[in-house]
Amino acid sequence: MSERRKPGEFELIERYFAPLSASQPGAFGLTDDAAVLEIAAGRRLVFSMDTLVAGVHFPKDEPAETTAAKLLRVNLSDLAAMGAVPLAYTLSTALPESVDSGWLEGFARGLAVDQEVFGITMVGGDTVATSGPLTLTLAALGTVGEGGELRRAAAQPGDFVYVSGTIGDGALGLLARRGELETVAPDERSFLVERYRRPEPRLELGQRLIGLAHAAIDVSDGLLADLGHVCRASGVDAAIDVPRLPLSPAARAALRADPRLIERILTGGDDYELLFTAPPRVRAAMATLADEAGVAVTAIGEIAGNGTGVVRVLDTEGGEITFERPGYSHF
Repeated sequence: MSERRKPGEFELIERYFAPLSASQPGAFGLTDDAAVLEIAAGRRLVFSMDTLVAGVHFPKDEPAETTAAKLLRVNLSDLAAMGAVPLAYTLSTALPESVDSGWLEGFARGLAVDQEVFGITMVGGDTVATSGPLTLTLAALGTVGEGGELRRAAAQPGDFVYVSGTIGDGALGLLARRGELETVAPDERSFLVERYRRPEPRLELGQRLIGLAHAAIDVSDGLLADLGHVCRASGVDAAIDVPRLPLSPAARAALRADPRLIERILTGGDDYELLFTAPPRVRAAMATLADEAGVAVTAIGEIAGNGTGVVRVLDTEGGEITFERPGYSHF
């Protein structure tokens, strides 16, 4: 970060954040303490919030633009897991002295780019100074048809377990970002880092899953941990097959070089792909839906009968693999 002067609170809001609210009349240019948003009849409001802390959830030297992209996209992924359409977001920033106007310009630019990509607008928030680390909290709002929201607690025995896209890229990307994975080709490391920095919220897929999927969640803490959340909420168990996991060429290259990375792939998180369950009768519809949404959807396992949330991982021989922990823990 440079030493350019950081503006005061109201100048900061007017210069960097008010332009991000221009397309939403109910945001009032961020001049009021609250926003007023209209919700169409028959729609429900969906709310999601995440906090990212420098040095904990992202590297302290991460560029401002990719920090903004990650912050917005992880919240949009939560909306996708509910089948929601993005509407608006609020932003709270706790800024240390080291954050200057150059960083703020890049951060606002990153938000502006993704607002256009995902059709969402800032409508408010808060800005404070802190003597601690840079802390960013974003709350995303979306809408979904009444009674149509996807939930964790609806997986049923006999469901297939599906995942979108590829798994493990985010966790491996963090390793590459730290200078690890030196046995992987530079272009593949770059791919993994980009997947870590700019996850792809599967919004269209989530919206199309309504009426087909029973339960859904996004993969943030790790595939095993998040599938465990679904199973515990639903009162079922699950089994997944390692050979069926969808992996990118870069992740496969990393796994060939170090087979121990399978644990990182399954438990590392940061993928923000959708993990969902659906009955066998809609399998053909899933293939069609994947083509229409432009994202691969892969069946990786099955939901077992009533249980306590146990997730079993099976290798190529059908033997069970165990890991020290299922995923990221915040505490």
